[in-house]
Amino acid sequence: MSDLERRYLRLVKLFYPDGYRNERGTEIVDTYLALATPDRRWPSPADVVDLAGGGLRQRLRPVGATGIRSGARLAGTLALSTTTALAGSGAVLETNPATTPWFGFAQQGPLFSLGVGLWAAWLLAAVVHVVAPGRWTRLAIGSALVLTVAVIPLAAVTGLFRPPVFVLLPQACLGLVALGVPSRPALWLRLPPLAGAAAAASVSAAVLYGGGNEFPGYYGWPAGQVLPGAGVTLLLVTLLIAVGLALRDDFRGAWALLLLLGPIGMLTLRPLAAEIAVGLYGGGPNPTWTTLAAAALVVAVAAFILVALALAARHRFAFTRAAVERCAECGSPTGGDANR
Repeated sequence: MSDLERRYLRLVKLFYPDGYRNERGTEIVDTYLALATPDRRWPSPADVVDLAGGGLRQRLRPVGATGIRSGARLAGTLALSTTTALAGSGAVLETNPATTPWFGFAQQGPLFSLGVGLWAAWLLAAVVHVVAPGRWTRLAIGSALVLTVAVIPLAAVTGLFRPPVFVLLPQACLGLVALGVPSRPALWLRLPPLAGAAAAASVSAAVLYGGGNEFPGYYGWPAGQVLPGAGVTLLLVTLLIAVGLALRDDFRGAWALLLLLGPIGMLTLRPLAAEIAVGLYGGGPNPTWTTLAAAALVVAVAAFILVALALAARHRFAFTRAAVERCAECGSPTGGDANR
């Protein structure tokens, strides 16, 4: 057995359930070995992703979640549109002259904030999605996602200002879902992320430069209005799409809603943390690490419970339908359930 074959077998063992692996594992490995070049010693990243996706589909199949792949593509488009809209708003906030003094007394100008590069990376992902969908878009999203996580240690090392955690965490969660964007969407499906960023930037500029009394920082209107508003908007849009598709016996929207429940909840992180702070010690001007962690845990657990209940209901429905729809002659199930 070659090293490459052994490594493919380890990946199959890692990703696939036992029954399917015992039945088809050798066949899967032989297929990848036949397509590999003679000098290859390690599985390619694309093969690893492909094996992980195949294993996930096989693990979800017993609970009737075979339609989650198409739902992930829809959820990816909606998540990318939301991340780029938030990036457009954040970019205007970071470059606003009234905002930069809040980044530190010795820091004057937007280039002293790590948020400028972060939001630029997400806006670049929207542009790449229009001109080069597929692999290049996922690479751009992945790079922006890494930068979203990296700004926390970078800020600690450099001493520069960064967006707060209640802004970064929902952006990262949405970015993970955005990796599921379709590889070859039609042009009209590639435009919403860029259009959303432009619209959000325009509205934010009107608010910041309109001479109002809005606090020009992340702890003002972005936390109290923009992030929860984005969550409500994303929820309503996903619900409308889900209902419209369900009327045509297409449940992609329902799967997309399940995938987006966690990120939508994270967009309400700061208001939820504030409520937890009120319950713990009477509240405070800004959330602490403790209250933010507690709020994130509440959102994650709630999303997990809702998804688990939905999968259990789906499994029961699929089992009941399979039991009812059987051939009168042989007793075998009739009809499919692949698009649901």
